[in-house]
Amino acid sequence: MRPIDLSGKTALVTGVANQRSLSWAIAEALSDAGARLILTYQGDRLEKNVVDLAASRPGTLTYSCDVTKDVEIYALFQRLGAATGGTLDVMIHSIAFARREDLGGDFRKTSREGWHLALDISAFSLVALTNGAAPLLSAAGGGSIVSLTFQASQRVFPNYNVMGSAKAALENATRQLAYELGPMNVRVNAVSAGPVPTLSARGIHGFTHMTKHHEKMSPLRRNVEPREVADAALFLCSPLASGITGTTLYVDTGYHIMGV
Repeated sequence: MRPIDLSGKTALVTGVANQRSLSWAIAEALSDAGARLILTYQGDRLEKNVVDLAASRPGTLTYSCDVTKDVEIYALFQRLGAATGGTLDVMIHSIAFARREDLGGDFRKTSREGWHLALDISAFSLVALTNGAAPLLSAAGGGSIVSLTFQASQRVFPNYNVMGSAKAALENATRQLAYELGPMNVRVNAVSAGPVPTLSARGIHGFTHMTKHHEKMSPLRRNVEPREVADAALFLCSPLASGITGTTLYVDTGYHIMGV
């Protein structure tokens, strides 16, 4: 097997919260392959966690970015462009949020505000960040964008509620962006990961039951490991995946093929 070498490449990884974040596992995989990292975080609460993680990977830059604010997205790519000479090779989108009260109970009672917030942060942010990244990716001669999704975009998972709608929108945006950015030699894909106990996942009612059911019913009879998700993302960001765009790659120990 050819090793993946991303030496000389720059990767923007969004959504890192702590060392258990899938985005951090992906960042580590990209860094191990030689890529220079740029990490974003949202707000002062997460700054120390992300700065500390960045320190473990020499040369990593960190920037604050609230994706609900266009001015902060614009500022991010202005600063990023200045730091990299105007190019970018990889962008990882790992941003999702819904209010706790919208992750449980009756889906039909989702508030208008809760719906807008979940889809804005979890799906529209991919569109907005891609718009900012596109000139830098194009200047690099092409690149790769990878987002993280979940099978609730296609199936009903109790208590996932509005986030399933957000992930469906995210996957549609992935296809739309893949079509639009193709002429720039920019590939856009998504990784649909099985349940992993991240900070955000713990906000889902019944998450422990979900992981136990997944382990019992998936063909591999286990849950997926963060590094397996990271390796899949690394593959999609590498020349080995040069002919793949607009797709959702399932990394869930096969659970998505099951009818139960």
